[in-house]
Amino acid sequence: MPKDILRRYLPEPSEIRENRLLKPVAHLLERTDVWHLNRRSVSSAVFVGLFCAFLPIPSQMIVAAVIALAFRCNIAIAVGLVWITNPLTIPPMFYFAYRLGAWLLDMQISVSEIDISMAWIWDNLGNIGYPLLFGSLVCAWVSGVTGFVVTRVLWRLHVISRWRARRARRRARRKASEVPQSD
Repeated sequence: MPKDILRRYLPEPSEIRENRLLKPVAHLLERTDVWHLNRRSVSSAVFVGLFCAFLPIPSQMIVAAVIALAFRCNIAIAVGLVWITNPLTIPPMFYFAYRLGAWLLDMQISVSEIDISMAWIWDNLGNIGYPLLFGSLVCAWVSGVTGFVVTRVLWRLHVISRWRARRARRRARRKASEVPQSD
């Protein structure tokens, strides 16, 4: 992953630190290691962000930020990836997680009709709770590890291509300087 592309889309650390809502935790955001753009920091942030995106809890962004601070990975990427879950994607993601959890736990799917409301969720929490939580954790782990590995591989491939391009430029310059001048 090229750093220039990431820097173009990520906010400046000073902008985030100066946000009035984040003043109580601004001292935690002073640490420079949570803003680095290197292979370890970005891949770890991808893991944290994708893992937290599948957690069936409110305030996933806060959880991702706390974990990113604890593991010293890029906080902006971790929090940004949590936005994969939004009002359009949450129902299919969590329905898939529920079905996966029920299948892995060898439980019968006991919900006949779904109503997306807090009252329905509270009424059916006993039926859907364990399969949803287990399926969400499995999906979180698989997506986090997959994102981590893909990020590491893409970053490495990008570095290798840059090395090869640099080596080709050096060879071209060397050949150009070796060309004999005719009188």
